[in-house]
Amino acid sequence: MRFLLLVFLIFNFYSYADNIDDFDDEFVTKKYEPFDPLSGYNRVMTNFNDYLYMNVLDPYLFKGYNYVAPKVVRSSIQNFFDNLKFPVTFVNNLLQLKFKRAWIDVERFGVNTTVGLFGFFDPAYTWLKLDKSDEDFGQTLGYYGVGSGFPITLPFFGQYNLRDLAGVYVDAAADPIYYVDYRKYNVVDNKYESWGIISYKKFNEGSLRAKEYKELRKDAIDLYPFIRDAYEQNRNMLIKE
Repeated sequence: MRFLLLVFLIFNFYSYADNIDDFDDEFVTKKYEPFDPLSGYNRVMTNFNDYLYMNVLDPYLFKGYNYVAPKVVRSSIQNFFDNLKFPVTFVNNLLQLKFKRAWIDVERFGVNTTVGLFGFFDPAYTWLKLDKSDEDFGQTLGYYGVGSGFPITLPFFGQYNLRDLAGVYVDAAADPIYYVDYRKYNVVDNKYESWGIISYKKFNEGSLRAKEYKELRKDAIDLYPFIRDAYEQNRNMLIKE
């Protein structure tokens, strides 16, 4: 009887352990399963953007643009846009209580706007080793614990999430390349010019990162969830910095 009781207890113990393992596996799967109510749309839009990139932008537009504008020119244009973004990075660093980082933004803007010829060059980094920051309101919301919400893939502009997309509209109130009626430091005169410059900025930035995207996509078994998860991981890393 004792032997049978011992066998019974051992059998029940391992059955219980198996149930725990199954529960843990199920819990882990559910825990990391993203809330993605627009997955069907996002998948279609990701495939559209990828087709456009690989069949139009990269083989034709980027190559033609790269021929006309060498990398040093495109990098200078990117520096110019990064310098114009000073109000956005400065305000968001203050909101995240990164006061030292905010002061570095002030120093970078002063040096690059003057010595760097309106930001086309970056002596603040090459001479003074002052790294640029890329803070935005989406990161600020994440810093205060706001969740990312569900993923959204935009045509032409790529992967976002609900929190970061909302942050774009808030950042636009400080970014001088966005036209805002009441603001006196707009770079543009109207919203049409604003969207033209924003599109050109994204195009120029894309020409500098063409190899990065192709390297990223070649490792993807299923493109949309791969890009979605890579985006979320990168944003979470930026929020924690």
